[in-house]
Amino acid sequence: MYTIKTLNNIAECGLNIFNKDTYTIDNDSTNPDGIVLRSFNMHNVEIDENTKAIARAGAGVNNIPVDACTERGIVVFNTPGANANAVKELVLTTLMASSRNLFAGVEWTKSLSGKGNEVPKLVEAGKKQFVGKEIKGKTLGVIGLGAVGALVANDALDLDMDVIGFDPFISIDTAWNLSRNVQRAMTMDQLFAVSDYITVHVPLTENTKGMFNEEAFGIMKPGVHILNFSRGELVNEEDMAVAIEKGIVGKYITDFPNDNILKMNNVIPIPHLGASTKESEENCAIMASRQVKEYLETGNIKNSVNLPNASLPFAGKRRVTAFHKNVPNMVGQITSALSEYNLNIADMVNRSRGDYAYTIIDIDNKVNGDVIPSLQEKISQIEGIVTVRVI
Repeated sequence: MYTIKTLNNIAECGLNIFNKDTYTIDNDSTNPDGIVLRSFNMHNVEIDENTKAIARAGAGVNNIPVDACTERGIVVFNTPGANANAVKELVLTTLMASSRNLFAGVEWTKSLSGKGNEVPKLVEAGKKQFVGKEIKGKTLGVIGLGAVGALVANDALDLDMDVIGFDPFISIDTAWNLSRNVQRAMTMDQLFAVSDYITVHVPLTENTKGMFNEEAFGIMKPGVHILNFSRGELVNEEDMAVAIEKGIVGKYITDFPNDNILKMNNVIPIPHLGASTKESEENCAIMASRQVKEYLETGNIKNSVNLPNASLPFAGKRRVTAFHKNVPNMVGQITSALSEYNLNIADMVNRSRGDYAYTIIDIDNKVNGDVIPSLQEKISQIEGIVTVRVI
């Protein structure tokens, strides 16, 4: 039996992935095999030696001590793309609403409450202060063409916008799904210079932190609308306040409000609703649970943020998986250990990621259950091995 612990409320449809014959959901467990969570902060949580996998039902993993997990051979999953449609819909909604001054107009209209029969006349007289602009024919710059950015770019084209995208790390899968009508920016500066609207969909790293700063604003067209549904720290808030006051930024739409942001003019603060839909939460829960289940039962890894993705079709025979340092002759030492037990290799895959690598080996002949602890101990003693499992 495997034990699964949840650190947030996880949609029931996700937990149902763990069949009751093989899994126990125990949120009080101190030694779970797998953990599924959303935004719970794990940085001050002691992770038991038995834990093999942690899955974030969402994209960001800032709340998980990823480096510490890697050193211990704990695979950390996220769910890229599971909430992409939800975020895309909110990006396009706020793009259009901000362009038409909808939010300010609604708030002003609500302020007329109690004016009685005067309301229609006041509305007609006051609506001119909220005249906006159409997005048709305007240029949308999309920074980051991953799961969300590609959807935004494609749908913006359908709204008759011109779209220019920048992503030096675009994946092959995304490139296949991206419309050929999305123009390619060779640099972010090129995108900044031509865009009427800019939406950003990149992770927070040392290279992206504060990427919207005084220098970037100096390149942009006056009145540009900036949409941030990725991470608040991508924006230098002091420089943003100055850019708004100067009219360089016409509107800043952010899903990450704080006290500084709320003091600024022409900011549309969204209460972190990007992925807050019933469908998104369910999709993320199902995807996270499936990844943990697949790893525990077969050793296959998909959508890991710290271990290399690797998989083999599981035929039900014995399988050896090893997470180890990415150094020469590791695979040779593992296979030599297998040969000492007269075990033939049916199939094998080895993938590396930075300083670490992951190896899956399927055994062709029948393995006596009595030798499994000895075999596992033998491989674990190889220098550079972090974890080893025999499934």
